[in-house]
Amino acid sequence: MPSTRDIRRRIKSVKNTAQITKAMQMVASAKMRKAQQAALAGRPYASLMNDVLGAATAGAGEFTHPLMERREVKRRALIIISTDKGLCGALNTNLLREASKLPAASTSFITAGRKGSQWVARLKRDLVAEFTYKDTPQFAEARAISKLAQELFLSGKVDAVDVVYTNFINTLTQKAEVRQLLPIGRLQKLEAGVNGAGGGSEAPVAPDREYQFEPGATAVLGNLLPHYVNYQVFQFLQEAKASEHSARMVAMKSATDNAKQLIKDLTLEYNKLRQANITKELLEITSAAMAMGN
Repeated sequence: MPSTRDIRRRIKSVKNTAQITKAMQMVASAKMRKAQQAALAGRPYASLMNDVLGAATAGAGEFTHPLMERREVKRRALIIISTDKGLCGALNTNLLREASKLPAASTSFITAGRKGSQWVARLKRDLVAEFTYKDTPQFAEARAISKLAQELFLSGKVDAVDVVYTNFINTLTQKAEVRQLLPIGRLQKLEAGVNGAGGGSEAPVAPDREYQFEPGATAVLGNLLPHYVNYQVFQFLQEAKASEHSARMVAMKSATDNAKQLIKDLTLEYNKLRQANITKELLEITSAAMAMGN
C-alpha cells in the first residue's frame, strides 16, 4: 500500500505533466487556427482555377497532354504526407494504415514528414525521396514534391502517382484519404475539409460564366496543368497541417483532462489514507491512556 509521501510525489508529477499538456494544447490551438485560415484563404483560388480548367477542357476538343496519359499501372508512386512529431492521437496510425494497403513490391514512396519516412525505413520499402515542410506550408515546398512526382511519371518510371494525406473535416474529425494525382483525370474541386464539405466534387465541364482563352484553350491547358498539379499538392499540405494541429490539440486536451481527473482521484486516496493514519494514531493514544488508567 503506498504511503502518503508516495501519493504526494505522484500528485506533484501528474500536476507537472498536466501543465505541459495544457501548454501544448494552447500552442496547437493557435497553430490550428492559423493553418485553418491559410487553407480557407486558398479555397476561392482553387475553385476558380477548376472552373477555368473545366471550361478549357470543354473547349479543347481532343486535347492530350503527357500528364494525362493513361497506361497500365505496373509501378506506382505514393506521396505520404505525414507529421514530423507525434502526440497527435491516431492521425499517423490511420494515415499509414491507408498507405500499407498498396502492394509494397510495386510501389515507390515519396514522403513529406518524418513519421512517414520512419515508417518506410522501418518496413524497408522503396523510398525515392524525403521532403520536409514547415508549420505554414510554402508553395515552393509543394512544387518540389510535385516536380519529382511529375518527373517520375513523365520518364515512365511509374505509371501513376497517388497521395495519401489527412483531410481536415473539422476540429474533431480528420480523415485519411488517398487521392490520385497523376495521370490527371476529371478535374476535382479541392473543397473537402476546412469548409466542412465531405469530399472532392467534380468541377463543372461547362461553368455558368464564359471564358475566352488567348492564344487558345489547348495552349492554356498545356501551361496550366503542371501548375494545377503543384497546387493540388500545396492544398494537400495545407489540409495535413490543419489536421495535425487539430488532432494534437484534441489529444492534449484529453491528456490534460485525464491528468486533472487523476489528480482528483489521488487527492481523494491521499485524504483517505491520511484520515486512516490519524484515526489509527488516535486509537493508539486512547488505548495507551486506558492502559495507564488501569
